[in-house]
Amino acid sequence: MKQPLVDPLDRDSNPELQEMVDFYNETLGFTPNSLFTMMRRPRIAEAFLEMNQAVMENKGRVTSALKRMIAYLSSMTTGCRYCEAHAIRAAERYGAEQEKMDNIWEYKTHEVFSDAERAAFDLAIAASQVPNAVDDTVSENMRKHWDEGEIVEIMGVIALFGYLNRWNDSMGTQLEKAAADSAEKLIAKKGDWNIGKHTY
Repeated sequence: MKQPLVDPLDRDSNPELQEMVDFYNETLGFTPNSLFTMMRRPRIAEAFLEMNQAVMENKGRVTSALKRMIAYLSSMTTGCRYCEAHAIRAAERYGAEQEKMDNIWEYKTHEVFSDAERAAFDLAIAASQVPNAVDDTVSENMRKHWDEGEIVEIMGVIALFGYLNRWNDSMGTQLEKAAADSAEKLIAKKGDWNIGKHTY
């Protein structure tokens, strides 16, 4: 794309942004350009922030780091480079083990992953495909390792990033330098990373 579909608002244009700025400065170290685009309709941005906070709230076994790795796999499956970079950066910031991040695409066989994590990652990839690929095998494996509340948490992450993947890939949201640097450090060494449409 030659330019984003919609330009983000100026970062200093709206005092209502402060709660969002504070939240994302904690999670990512910066406020994403996507939020400044959503703020053209403040209720959308506010509803998104509430959903994000609810989904990413840590309730126990579905840790903050695991949620971000699920988000990364979901975004990689859909092909949204913007969200891949954000998710892998957040995974690192929330304490994902380096060995797990280095071997996430070998999760089915690599010894660093538990069977419960494998089930969650299988769900993330199956649920992020179009058409949807969640079947009885994926579902039964999830129920074997996670309770219903935990499954709702995991699906919340996948669904949240489904929204973000469509938003940012369609908008052509410009990737922030900090997120691009994280992707270069954490994804590019595998040889499968480029910013794609998210640079101008």
